[in-house]
Formats: sequence, structure tokens, C-alpha cells
Amino acid sequence: MSEVVKFGRPKGFFETFERRPGSIKKNMSYCPGCGHGVLHKLIAEAIADFGIQDKTTLISPVGCSVFAYFYFDCFGLQVPHGRSAAAATGLTRANPESIVIGYQGDGDLAAIGFNAFIQAANRGENYCVFFVNNAIYGMTGGQMAPTSLLGQKTTTSPYGRNALTEGYPLKVCEMVSQLEAPVYVERVALTSPANILKARKAVRKAIQISMEKKGFAFVEVLSGCPVNLKLKPADMDKFIEENMTKYFPLGVFKDVADEREPVKRAVPVYDREKVEETLYRAMPGGNEAHESLDSPLFDRELRVKIGGFGGQGVLSLGLILAAMGKYRNLNVSWLPSYGPEMRGGTANCAVILNKGAIGSPIVDSNCDLLVVLNRPSLDKYLPELGENGVLMYDSSTIKEAPQVKPGQKAIAISAGDIAEEFGNLKCANAVMLGAIGAMLSKYYLTPADAAKFQETAEAAIAECFAGKDKIVKMNAEACKLGFTKMQNAQP
Repeated sequence: MSEVVKFGRPKGFFETFERRPGSIKKNMSYCPGCGHGVLHKLIAEAIADFGIQDKTTLISPVGCSVFAYFYFDCFGLQVPHGRSAAAATGLTRANPESIVIGYQGDGDLAAIGFNAFIQAANRGENYCVFFVNNAIYGMTGGQMAPTSLLGQKTTTSPYGRNALTEGYPLKVCEMVSQLEAPVYVERVALTSPANILKARKAVRKAIQISMEKKGFAFVEVLSGCPVNLKLKPADMDKFIEENMTKYFPLGVFKDVADEREPVKRAVPVYDREKVEETLYRAMPGGNEAHESLDSPLFDRELRVKIGGFGGQGVLSLGLILAAMGKYRNLNVSWLPSYGPEMRGGTANCAVILNKGAIGSPIVDSNCDLLVVLNRPSLDKYLPELGENGVLMYDSSTIKEAPQVKPGQKAIAISAGDIAEEFGNLKCANAVMLGAIGAMLSKYYLTPADAAKFQETAEAAIAECFAGKDKIVKMNAEACKLGFTKMQNAQP
């Protein structure tokens, strides 16, 4: 006897949910009465019917929507809380032919991710967003959400939401529809067959607008969360229809799809030579200047940390070192960090250089080179110096020689005093750069690499201070002076 399936699982879903943990592979993980499963089905059905699985990416951030990864048979991207719009913008700009779907809850979109979301809508990014509004934080225990109704009791508003203390629920559709760029804005509900059919139509229209590259489409979906609202599924639907829709009325708020022409943005550049030309400034010596370093020092990842007061050029020194690594065909990362004071406050940056891939830009241990320009930075970051690491410090501000562990080197240079004698105290970081070059040339670089240090440094300085010829010249001269002073000071 043959089996005939008239209404089966949409082809936009996996046939079996193998990614779902545990033994249950056929059913979804959502609670009874939750609207996520229904909305998932509407989206999956549209993806399959439109034949766009191979170029669709569904973005799901933190929240119950994170489980979409288990179910959709298309490309998927999990992002941190509130970062869906940023990721969607990158995807659509890098690959305009892709279909990008943002799937966000009220806590994710209307709270931590609201600015990124509203800016993407205002730019008219070519993707569609499905916004699940269940008036509560579902995954984390039922806290008050930006869309929780006035008087609604939650774990963080046990006496009911009060407009005087918590403000009013955010009307996202109303806000988005006031922007010029969005093409289509509608609010639907998943409370009855008739409403689900309207939601199905809205889902398809939003995706169709993305396929036609007409811009930003937004569908808000009123959905139930019976567990956290402590309601039976039928009562949940009643709550939505009798309470939520009074504050969040259903309907189309904006639809200019017929009037809009497809969005045309600049075509991304994939030509290797043009990309390299953009990334790498021309250097004396032509293409040879971009040859890889031969010194054994660069056969592993190098971790550098630079610390000092804000205004001492700590971040600029890190940028110059990173640019130098880039010019010699290394992968580089530069991660700045500074206190709220900035000028006069503490600042540091981490630089990583590697012939291979860089896993993380953070340097908080096993530092190979620690450069400090003031005492607080020395006290704070010296414990992060690696077993065979090198400490270079400004002895014009750090008078007492630091105590380092066996195997570590501590090298002093009075960078501030030298810069002051040079005529500009702001050049202390450039003096330190030259001193670093002299130290590397003596202990770690091959003669060929050492010979190219100053040339590479000057090119990096020119990049970091592009358009400021006097500053470029001044820092290049200070760098040479630091190299000479350190070279002469060494035994």
C-alpha cells in the first residue's frame, strides 16, 4: 500500500532536524501555543516556493529565535544579541544577489538592537525583517520587554508596567513607517486561521520585495508566549486579540512597493589587484617591499601591547606597527582600549602580527613585546609579559628599573626626554618606534629585514598620518633619532 502525503513539511525545512540536540528529531522545540513554529513554517514555505534556498541567509540572534538553526534548510547566521541588522547590512552589501532575512524577538530588536535596526531601516538596506512581538522576554524567564503592555505583570514588573517608571511600550511599526526608506511595513497576528493567512501573505510580500531588490521590508508578528504569560494557548490568543491589538493595531502601515525601483548600490570589488591596491599604499622599492619577513621571529604569532596616558600617542604607535606588519605581508590586528578620560587618562592597544590566521585580537597574557610610557601601565600590564618577552619602557617617566622575571628582557629608553630635545614631546611614541627597531635589529631580525625597518616605518607613518606632510616628516625623523639613540646606547 503506497503512502501519499498531501500536506507535508515545507521544503524550506530540513526533512529531519538532526541539528536539534537530544533524541527528538522530527518536532520543533517550541512550547505549546508559541508562535515561532507557525511563523517558521510560513517563512520556510515561502523560501521553498520561491526557489531561493541556495541564496537565502536567515539571521537569528539571541532569544528563542536562536533555534532557527535547527530547522531551516538554507544558509544561517547566528549573531550576538542585537546585531542582526549589522550582519544583514554586511551580507547584502557584500553580496547584493543574496536574499537576507532578519528574524528577531522584541527583546533583541526593540531593546539592545534597536539603534542598529532603525538605522538599517533608515538606510533602506535590501533585506526583510520578521519581528516577533510577544510582549515579554521568552527565553530568559519572563522579564518585561520593550513591548510589554501597560499594567502587564512580569518578573521584573511584578506590580505591572507603569508608564511613569518604565515608559510606554514601543510601537515599532508606527516608528518604522515614518521613515522615508522602508518600502513595506505591516503588523499581523498568529491567533486564528484568518490571521495566519494574512501573516502568510505579508511574509511572502516582504521576501518578494527583497528578491526584487526594492529595499527594506518589515513585518511585525503578534505571537503568543503562554509559558511566561502563564496562559493556556487558547487564552493566549484571546489575550493578543483583546489586549495587544488595542495598543498594537493590525494592518499595513506603509506599502510603496509598486512605486519603488530596485536599489542600486556600488558593485563590490573582487579583483585581487584592485583590492591589494586599496589595502596597500605604494612603497619605495615597489612590490619587493611587500615580500614576507625572513627572520625566524615571524614564524609564529607575535603579541604586542602598548600602554600609556591618553595623548601620548599610544594608539598611533600601535597603528604604525600594524601597518608595518601589513606592508611585510603579515596578517595584523589592532585593538584600542582607553578610559573615558581619553586625554590624560589611561590608554592601551594590542597589536598581533602573524603569517597565519589571527584567532583573537585580544592580548591579555603571553605578551611578546610590552611597550609602556608611564608607571601605571607598567604596574598594570607587566604581569601579562610572556616568559621570554621584552619590556621596553620610557625611563624619562619610569625612573626605577622594573623587576622582570628570568628569561625576560627590560630595555629602557628616555623617549620623552629625547623627544623634548628633538623639539616636540608628542614625538615620544615615534622615538620609541625607532628604539623598537634598533632592539629588533640587534636581537631578532636578519640583516635583510633590519635594513628595511626604517623604510617600512616611514611608509607606515605616511599612511597613518596621510595628508599631514609636516607631521609625517617630523615623526619619521624622530623615529630615526630613536633608532640611533638606542643603537648607540646598547653595549
